[in-house]
Parts: sequence; C-alpha cells; structure tokens
Amino acid sequence: SSVAILCREKPNHVAYGTGIETMDLEGRNLRVDFDNVSVMSMYLPSGTNLDRLNFKLKYMDEIQEYINNLKEEIPNLVVCGDYNICHETIDIHDPIRNKKVSGFLPQERQWIGRFLNSGFIDSFRHLNSEPNQYSWWSYRANSRAKNLGWRIDYNMISNTLLPKLKRAQILPAAKHSDHCPVLVELAD
Repeated sequence: SSVAILCREKPNHVAYGTGIETMDLEGRNLRVDFDNVSVMSMYLPSGTNLDRLNFKLKYMDEIQEYINNLKEEIPNLVVCGDYNICHETIDIHDPIRNKKVSGFLPQERQWIGRFLNSGFIDSFRHLNSEPNQYSWWSYRANSRAKNLGWRIDYNMISNTLLPKLKRAQILPAAKHSDHCPVLVELAD
C-alpha cells in the first residue's frame, strides 16, 4: 500500500498514520495540516477475499472513529483517496452484476452514507450529477476504452468547507494507471 501528498507549501504538521496499529501496518493514511485546512490521503483496503473483506470492514469502522475524533480538533478536513467503494448505482457501470462484489456491497455503500452523514460532502457528486463518470477501470476486457468503470476515488470535504468548494472533477484523460486523478479545488 502507501499514500503520498505533494504540497506547494510546507505544512504546519505531517501525521504519518493514525496511531492505530492495525491500520498503520500497511501505510494507508497520511495527513498534512495547514492553517485553515487539513488534507488526508487515505487508501481503504479492497475486499478481494473474505479475510481482506473482514479487514476492510474493521478498517472502515476504525477510520470513522478516528475521523470523528479528529474533526473535534480539526474541523476543516479533506479526506482524499481510494475508498475502494462505489457509493451509488450512478458510480458503477454495472450495478446489477456487481451487487455482490466487494466495492459495491450493501454494507460498504451504507458505510459511505454514514461517513457522509457524519459531516462530509462528496465534492464531485455535489457538483456533478452526470452518469458514466469513473475513476477506475479494470485492465480486463478493454474496460477503460469502453468506459466500464467504477468511481471509487473521492475527495470528501467536511461540511464546513462547502462555502469554499469551487471545483471538483475526474480527469480520465490522464492515463498513468488503472485509476485516473480526481481533483477538488477550494477557495482561499
């Protein structure tokens, strides 16, 4: 695993991991704190088999508790990264065939809903309601060329940052991996 954050300005503080051993063993969390906002890069596990799915579900509970506590200290949070979950049917090319696949399981989708209800906004979906907007495509079956994708990468912003939300986009023309970049722009 591993995550990174590139900054133009030096942050006030860098937090490597969460301090929760089970979560930090795989290098899935990094946070940089600035004067008026903190940005976290998070990489949720995938649930490729039953053991990994159980790890993912535990991780989801632990990260929610961690972020709930963090928001008390740092209310302006942007939680970016690969969540490995499509929230709504609009976020996946074939919701019917994938309804029993990790990444679109009911408990995963419900978790994203609870995450949003805990005080976050899906910046992309807040500004974009068009279907067929994805951030990940399998390398199989020429999926990217056919746009048979999943939107599993998010820039979730705390509700306090909504007045500063200027732009949120998916950049599918950038073809450097099976994912493409997702962008959020906040006003100063």
